[in-house]
Amino acid sequence: MNAPPLVLDRLRAGLAAPFAPDLMGERAPSGAHTRAAVLALLWADDQRGRVGSQAASPTLDDLRLAVIEKTGHLRRHAGQVAFPGGRIEAGESPVQAALREASEEVGVPPASVTVMGELPPASVMASGFDVDTVVGWWRRPEPLKPVDVGEVAAVHQLRVTKLIAPENRATWVHPTGHSGPVFLVDDLFIWGLTGHLLAILLDLAGWSQPWDASVRLEIPERFFRGLH
Repeated sequence: MNAPPLVLDRLRAGLAAPFAPDLMGERAPSGAHTRAAVLALLWADDQRGRVGSQAASPTLDDLRLAVIEKTGHLRRHAGQVAFPGGRIEAGESPVQAALREASEEVGVPPASVTVMGELPPASVMASGFDVDTVVGWWRRPEPLKPVDVGEVAAVHQLRVTKLIAPENRATWVHPTGHSGPVFLVDDLFIWGLTGHLLAILLDLAGWSQPWDASVRLEIPERFFRGLH
């Protein structure tokens, strides 16, 4: 499937439209941080999860999204769930950097991805990065696995319908008092910048459902490691 399916039409339109100035909330870029890029990669499998078995007209039930679980020994964001990505090198655009990093970390061939658009840059104060999020449609999906095993402990291929389910959403609370949206999928606790970006993507796509933000959860040690 070369073009993104109809189920992504609203997301494509949202990415193409001018963004509201406060879309990223308090995460607007500082202008003084190191620049990085991540790839939010979507594709369609059949409902049994067979990678590459794409229906002619996939539905929301068929959509998947790739995230990585970082290794526990990293100096920053150890154990956290994130999109594949990393530092933008000299001479690279955010798109080039996001595709290169996804290839290096989890083996996604850059030529197999159709870029749908980008979110505005977001600032990660804890690590000093301004992050561009590239949204891509994976035309020729295949099984994913960690390639950079020094940084990636696991690759998770999430059902979008699980991300949307209201019972899988809550508010994370940091020991400093900061808080934000968290997604509870299988045994994953997806919080921080990635939780924030996922919430924006679901809103842009028109997939979000009402959820109870008053449910407040502490961050489990596996996804925190106390170094943030």
